[in-house]
Amino acid sequence: MHGRNSSIYQQAAVACELTVTKVQRALQDRAVVTSQPLENTLGNQDKTVESVRLAGGKIPKRADPELRQQSLTSARESWWMFNIIAEMVSASDRLSAISPAVAIFGSARLKEDNKYYGVTEQIALKLSNAGFGVLSGGGPGIMEAANKGALKGKGPSIGLNILLPHEQGGNGFQDISLTFQHFFARKTMFVKHASAYVVMPGGFGTLDELWEALTLIQTGKLRRFPVILVGSEFWAGMISWIKTRMLEEKVISEADLDLFKVIDDPDEVVRTIFEHYTNRSIRPNADEKALEMSL
Repeated sequence: MHGRNSSIYQQAAVACELTVTKVQRALQDRAVVTSQPLENTLGNQDKTVESVRLAGGKIPKRADPELRQQSLTSARESWWMFNIIAEMVSASDRLSAISPAVAIFGSARLKEDNKYYGVTEQIALKLSNAGFGVLSGGGPGIMEAANKGALKGKGPSIGLNILLPHEQGGNGFQDISLTFQHFFARKTMFVKHASAYVVMPGGFGTLDELWEALTLIQTGKLRRFPVILVGSEFWAGMISWIKTRMLEEKVISEADLDLFKVIDDPDEVVRTIFEHYTNRSIRPNADEKALEMSL
């Protein structure tokens, strides 16, 4: 491994080492180790590990029957953690050259005969020809429309797919296709690599991406970027509820309403994104990159 790849994997290795160190320290804080080496007892799970007396007797001994299956589960959970890290390292490597990019979200259930499918395709094509890569969830419906439009343009079409028990399946309109097991890693890639969010009509998954972005921006954990809701008719009820319930109950402020815009015209969507970056760099500066590392 050389150059950029080497640096990425070295960072991942450091992160893994720090995580293991924290786990070891946590165990040391809760246990008093006697003179008998712990490693001499780990190979025999049938014997009580008397070499570790956990503080105050609050934590059962390793050999208690109820904990034996839990130990196996904990080991699998540790490997899951490293799997998430591996997904993020691999995805970061593949997407490192994709900049700038716009993420387009929307329902997997809206098919080609739905009006929003065509609108999504138009927006994606215009963004692609304007120099943006287009990120989607990589699946059917609105995601497919986004990738299809981008594939016709000059910019790359990227799909960040997710393995689900039902509904999700990759579409065939992607220059780059990544598949994730974990929502956390996938959502981090959207936030990290998108310079704007275009949110088409969708269900719980679409709302999840929308609210997370608004929350991160509102709380200062993410730089401010355009969040555009397309389909004023579809979003009208939610916008009304935000204004008449959330705002009136003072659980949000008036300024929070400026964190997103509702736009129907594809040309205006593209224009709004460019206007946002008129007096600022479309790429994160050093402070903004530091924010990304604290997500």
